[in-house]
Amino acid sequence: MKQTSDINVTRTDALPAPHELLEEISRTESQSEFITQSRQDIHRIIFGDDRRFLLVIGPCSIHDAGAGLEYGRRLAALSEQVKDRICLVMRVYFEKPRTSLGWKGLIMDPDLDETANINKGLRVARNFLRDIIDLGVPTATELLDPITPQYIADLVSWAAIGARTTESQTHRQMASGLSMPVGFKNGMDGTCQVAINAIKAARGVQTFLGINQEGQASAVTTAGNQNCHVVLRGGSSGPNYNADSVAKTAADLAKAGLEKAIMIDCSHGNSSKQPEKQPEVLDSIIGQIKSGNDSIIGAMMESNLGAGNQKFPAPVDALEYGVSITDGCIDWTTTEASVLKAYENLASRFATA
Repeated sequence: MKQTSDINVTRTDALPAPHELLEEISRTESQSEFITQSRQDIHRIIFGDDRRFLLVIGPCSIHDAGAGLEYGRRLAALSEQVKDRICLVMRVYFEKPRTSLGWKGLIMDPDLDETANINKGLRVARNFLRDIIDLGVPTATELLDPITPQYIADLVSWAAIGARTTESQTHRQMASGLSMPVGFKNGMDGTCQVAINAIKAARGVQTFLGINQEGQASAVTTAGNQNCHVVLRGGSSGPNYNADSVAKTAADLAKAGLEKAIMIDCSHGNSSKQPEKQPEVLDSIIGQIKSGNDSIIGAMMESNLGAGNQKFPAPVDALEYGVSITDGCIDWTTTEASVLKAYENLASRFATA
């Protein structure tokens, strides 16, 4: 009989069932309490009950757990200085969407050599998330593959759905069942209607194909995720962090019957893909808040120990420590200065609280 399926499949490697990995690398009681509290804090910021500024900041992607942990330690110390006005959440991105080809992230290729050892990648990811939580830093990631959350979502405080996937029904359904707040980015063209539609879909009851904790294919039914908001990240039409763009987005959200909760990504289209411009974008955002804008809840920044990025693929031992192998980032000195400047400029918001 002629073969009609798996014609182009060359290998199938079994993964552990989600519950097996969660038992092998389990949460502690204190980690569970911290995740719960940090999600509640973010919820309160989204819905206006907490006036602090939510700043999701960190490496574009984690490719070196050692360097990532050093960054996390520095962020934990900085968080202590600003926590009364700014809620710092660390970008812990393990999955990277590719426009065509390229490294797909630590879960998919933890050894950075195209061997795609996903078994190892999932374990590295869970251990790294636990390490960051133990520092007292909330975690944020982009969820790309709809199966991934079963393995790591219990250790994530906030999640993003990226510009490439906001319009995807699969990701909207996935988001409806997630247990943490979710930010939907505007489309690649810079328009926000797809993100607004995504929020409405994710808030609704959904039934879709997925896997359960035993790894069995299942029909998954959700209650809907009410903790969703828009992320403005610019696009092919240009930046959209200016006051007019923010006001239009707020009006569109209100028209759709949604909370006027807007996060602004200082990178990507809003910095014209020039990472060194991110502090300028953050200054503009804080300036809008000082001028009375109450719809901006926070921002995102791509930051690392070292500035810029480096070419990859490359031999692992030739990579520069603490420098991104995906999008360019600002360095730690610039990061610290930007956060402390924002902290000072937010003083007036709390003086009138």
